[in-house]
Amino acid sequence: MKNINKILIAFIGVLAVSCSGDDVENRPVITEATAPVLLTPQGDFNIVLQNTNAGNLATTFVWDDAQYEGSSTVVNYTIEMAKAGTDFATPSVAGTTTDKFKSFTVGELNSAALNAGFAPFVEAQIDVRIKSTVGGVGSIPQVSNSFTIKVTPYPAWPNWGMIGSATAATTGGDGWASDVNLDYSLTTKKYSITIDLAVGEIKFRLDDAWATNFGDDGNNLTLESGGSNIPIQIAGNYTIVADFTAKTYTIVKN
Repeated sequence: MKNINKILIAFIGVLAVSCSGDDVENRPVITEATAPVLLTPQGDFNIVLQNTNAGNLATTFVWDDAQYEGSSTVVNYTIEMAKAGTDFATPSVAGTTTDKFKSFTVGELNSAALNAGFAPFVEAQIDVRIKSTVGGVGSIPQVSNSFTIKVTPYPAWPNWGMIGSATAATTGGDGWASDVNLDYSLTTKKYSITIDLAVGEIKFRLDDAWATNFGDDGNNLTLESGGSNIPIQIAGNYTIVADFTAKTYTIVKN
């Protein structure tokens, strides 16, 4: 009886493997038929995005659906952005959906533009298109027509600045009256500035206020919340790079 059970179990195992292999071989082939067609927004779309209305609707991408031949399946759509005229050599994903439309608030469109590498306060010409994909053997992506839209994004990162007596060489006065804003890099995720500094001191602070500020207690290129003023002992032109996530900075005299 034990031998019969063993043979039966082995037979079932072979049958399961065989069926599994057949399932793979017999899986329906899904091939592309008709690419999606982007309807809106079109080339006359031009928007200046503002943080004050970040929750408002900016635009809705609408397209005719893609068609595939083979067994019915869910179609996934990706909204892609790229610098105008680059033929989508390095596209950025603005959003994904299984619907035939996707709405973007001002804040969402702004984030998509910034993530695609477009600078704030500069009107960007952006090529947009829809890419469809499905699962299945033989299926390949299909891409829609494209339109070139114009979008002017706003900065969507914390506003860090530098203040202190050493900035008087640039700002005038005693240097403690107002901040010098730092530039943010979407690539490095760090802040930087190249600036003339006098002999004196500097600190970093957020949103032109003292509620959040950083100094350096040990003068060792690490930042501490509310830390000591950072001394500038030689006047000259400096490049300063700050990473407020890692709490580090560099200061190099040019």
